[in-house]
Amino acid sequence: MSANLDESEALMVELDETDHAILRMLKKDARASMTAIADAVHISRAGAHARIKRMTDAGVITGYTVRTDPMLLGHHASAYVMVAIEQASWQEVRDRLRGIVEVEHMALMGGDFDVLLLVRARDNRDLRRIVLEEIQAIPQVRSSRTSLIFEDWGG
Repeated sequence: MSANLDESEALMVELDETDHAILRMLKKDARASMTAIADAVHISRAGAHARIKRMTDAGVITGYTVRTDPMLLGHHASAYVMVAIEQASWQEVRDRLRGIVEVEHMALMGGDFDVLLLVRARDNRDLRRIVLEEIQAIPQVRSSRTSLIFEDWGG
């Protein structure tokens, strides 16, 4: 949350179609120039800059990232790992899972499992080690189910 807006102000930020168009463009290419963004959504460069700043200050835009090809990075095994945990321990489990470098994404969810992880590993042997020796070794983990990813299509 930006220091410029308090929590109640951030909740009142309304986005119009131009804001959404800017966000779609940034999701496709976070390196797009301010001029290219302004031209694409038919506003001035200053207007585009002001809208992006407003959305950043409000916490709508939380950062910029780079997408990579897991295979080219040497991650030849990827899986979604669903984890059931002791309910009262989710914060501690979250902190332990954050320490596993191969966990690319995690989400707390409802349903049969409590946590969903995207794990990237060197190979199947490394994936097995991560699931059995790191994830399952967390005392509050009750069970897990691993689904291998055969092909990533990105997003």
